[in-house]
Amino acid sequence: MSLGYSLRIRDLNAKADKRKLGVRLGRVCIKKDVPVSVIAARMGVTRATVYNWYCGASAPQPNITSLIETYLAELESTAG
Repeated sequence: MSLGYSLRIRDLNAKADKRKLGVRLGRVCIKKDVPVSVIAARMGVTRATVYNWYCGASAPQPNITSLIETYLAELESTAG
């Protein structure tokens, strides 16, 4: 069960550059309530790394970007 995203993470994501892949991922995951732990496990990174992507503090490594783009397409194609 997801406890949801904190107001701080939601705010940082909303203020971050929406052109960044990690920020886009964050917006979709926040909207669809996908837990950070699920993203971290799927991408093979830590939860802290995912939070940094969501806030625009860091960018995904090039070897992960295609995984994220594929996952984003899956999330965006589902209702909810």
